[in-house]
This record gives sequence, structure tokens and C-alpha cells, in this order.
Amino acid sequence: MSFSASLLLLLALIALGYWVGRSRSLQLVGGAGGIRRLHSLPSYYGILAALWCGLPALLVLALWAGFQDSFISRLVAAGAPAEVLAAGPAHVGLFMNDVRNLLAGSIASESASEAVRAAAGHYIQLRGIARMALTGLLVVIVIVGLAFARARIAPDYRARNAVESVLEKLLLACSTLAVFVTVGIFLSVIYESVLFFRQVPVHEFLFGTTWSPQTAMRADQVGSSGSFGAVPLFVGTAMISGIAMLIAVPVGLLSAIYLAEYATRRFRSWAKPLLEVLAGIPTVVYGFFAALTIGPALRGIGESVGLDVASESALAAGLVMGIMIIPFVSSLADDMITAVPQSLRDGAYALGATRSETIKQVVLRAALPGIVGGVLLAVSRAVGETMIVVMAAGLAANLTANPFEAVTTVTVQIVTLLTGDQEFDSPKTLAAFALGLVLFILTLGLNFLALHIVRKYREQYE
Repeated sequence: MSFSASLLLLLALIALGYWVGRSRSLQLVGGAGGIRRLHSLPSYYGILAALWCGLPALLVLALWAGFQDSFISRLVAAGAPAEVLAAGPAHVGLFMNDVRNLLAGSIASESASEAVRAAAGHYIQLRGIARMALTGLLVVIVIVGLAFARARIAPDYRARNAVESVLEKLLLACSTLAVFVTVGIFLSVIYESVLFFRQVPVHEFLFGTTWSPQTAMRADQVGSSGSFGAVPLFVGTAMISGIAMLIAVPVGLLSAIYLAEYATRRFRSWAKPLLEVLAGIPTVVYGFFAALTIGPALRGIGESVGLDVASESALAAGLVMGIMIIPFVSSLADDMITAVPQSLRDGAYALGATRSETIKQVVLRAALPGIVGGVLLAVSRAVGETMIVVMAAGLAANLTANPFEAVTTVTVQIVTLLTGDQEFDSPKTLAAFALGLVLFILTLGLNFLALHIVRKYREQYE
């Protein structure tokens, strides 16, 4: 039985556990007429039984899925031919790679050696045994959990408290997992960045003005040392993000003010969803729009007024990125404005303020923390965008303040450096992690700034 089939079977058994637990609670009080004798609703007893059946089984299923392939690979590798084992771990790894390619269909069975075909057959046999064992183990765990839950069900058993306690622990586990994942990502980026800075000085990376990470294979080749000055990437990122914010923030904020304060209910009912449709358009579509429409249009306009505008320019990428980000700013700002209590508006009107004065002096100031959060989210969206920059601004790492020229960003270079087969001990590849560390620190700084603004104005208006 495959993993998906095992998961479906487990879900069916969990549903069965819910039915058994609920039926058992009603049976103990003589049916629905005696439901008042139960401490909790019958559904809570069913949920409790489902949790006892499902949680241990889901944990086993997750662990099994994570370690099954590696465990089977070790068993198959241990049974490899003697000459392969004697050649060392590298040859064993190549042998197992051929086995995996044969199983995946990447190579024909006729082109593989007899030992590889035998190992592949052994792998398939072990995988079948493992799947049968997993199915049996899941059934046993569910039966034991169901029997345990059924034995504990009683009219005075606090099933609701038990269910809420379990769910609280699950929420705590999920939040803890999120924290550990974030810490793990940060530590991995730090580790790889330290390896990079051992080969490239920090001052050269942060203040160098030439970005050319194409290191050569031999020391006698041209460009063997490479250049890792990231200033052109930082300037390109700031330029494109700044242009995008100049478009997205005013348009998004003004549209949110109109929809929240001036528009009729009928107009808002169709205008707001229509505006948010922009958020669902894939970024590659925006990239095509920028490359095929905005870029040539800007070049034509520039030629008509005597300006030299490149086909791939920061201005084209920033304009289209700003259009893409408008729904983020507008939607979040609209939510914050509509959340301002009506009593604040009524108080301003009672003091003789006009609608525009009320919006400027009361509503926007009360909603400022949420609006700032929306703007920072939009900045993060702009800094992390890749596809539009690749298609509209290019890959050239030019150090320029001219928005009519081609530039590139940090995220584009990260993708470029990690594309294809790379050696993770070379400065070229490790530079991607150093760039990622810079983005992490930048995002952290924006978050601290947002917290400062939120705390300052929250104390004033709450």
C-alpha cells in the first residue's frame, strides 16, 4: 500500500474512531434522551477517541515516511557486490545512484549492470515489505488507541477539557516548530555565510563595487579570483523597490481611503474584489507584461523625448512591480481603516470637523500602525520579487542611479548562483547565502521599525 493509500486508510480509521466514541457516550446514557447526564457533548467524546486513534498513528506515519527510503537504501547498499563495498563509500554511493535512476526510469534496464538490476529488485521487495508492515502497524495503533479511549469514556468524564488540552498542546507544538524552523534557517545561513567570509573579506563584499562571481576552475584562467562586491545588487534592489513603493503606496492607500470612507456599499462590493484580482495574477504574467509592453513603451517614449532608455530597465520592473503590490497595500489599509471605531469619527464630526479632516486627523492616525504594517509587507514583497526583475530589468549588475538602465537585485543573483549543479565549497555558491543573510538582517530591521511605530501610536490612541 502506497503512502497516499495509507494516509486515506488512516483518515478512514480516524473517522471510525470518532463514530465509535460518540456512539459509546450516547449508549452509556441510554441514547439522545439522556444527553444531559453527560459532562460534555457527544461530539467531544468522538473527537477524543479520534485523537487517541489518529495522533500516534499520524506520528508513526510521518516518521516512517521520513526514514523509510534511507533505511531501505542502507540495507540495499549493505548487500551490494563485494567489489563495490571494497572500493569505498564513494563507489557505493555511485552504485546506489544507479539503482535509484533505474527505479525512477532515468536509465533503461538493458543499460544497467546485473548487480544494479538485482539491487533494484531487492529495493522493490523491501519497499513492499515496509508498506505492508506500515499498514499493519497503523491498524494495530488505531485499534489500541480506540480500545483505550473507549474504556475511558464515562458520563462524568471531562471529554471537552481533555480535547481542549490536547488541542492546546498541538498549537504549542506547531508554534514551537515554527520557531525552531526559523532558528534552523537562520543558523544554516549563518554557517554558510561564515564559510564564504573566510574566503572573501567582509568589507569587500559589503563595500565592493564590482560583482562578478564567475570564478575559474584553474588559477591560471582569466577571472580566477572573482569579484564579490555586492553594492550594485543593493543599489539595484533599493532602486526597483523604491520605484515600486512610489507607485503602490499612494495608489493603494488612496484607493483604500475611497473604498472605506467614500464609496457606496454597492460600488465597494464589486470594486474591492476586482482590485484584489491583481493579487492572484502569477508574477510571470507581470514579467511578460513588463518585458513585452512596458519596456518597449518606455523605450519609445524615451526616444521621442531624447532619452536613452534600455529595453531592460529598473523603471519598467519597478512600475510593474508597483502595480502588482497595489492590492497588498490597499487591502491591508482598507482593513485597518474600517477597523477604526465609529465613535472616533462621530466625535470628530461633533467637534465640527469635515469628512476629509476627520480622515486625515483621526482615522488615518488611528489606523497608522496597521497601515505601516501593510507598507512593510509590501516592501518585503518587493525586495523578494524575482521573476519580474529577471524579465524586465535583466541580470546585469550595474552600479548606477539611472532608472533607465538595466540593473539586477539580490534575489535574482541568489537564484542565478544556485541554479544547476553547484559546488557548495566555492565562493560563487556560498555568496548566495551571504546575500540571503543581508536580506534577513534587512527584514529584521524593518520589523523593529514597524514595532517601534506601532507601540508609539498604540499608546496614543488606545
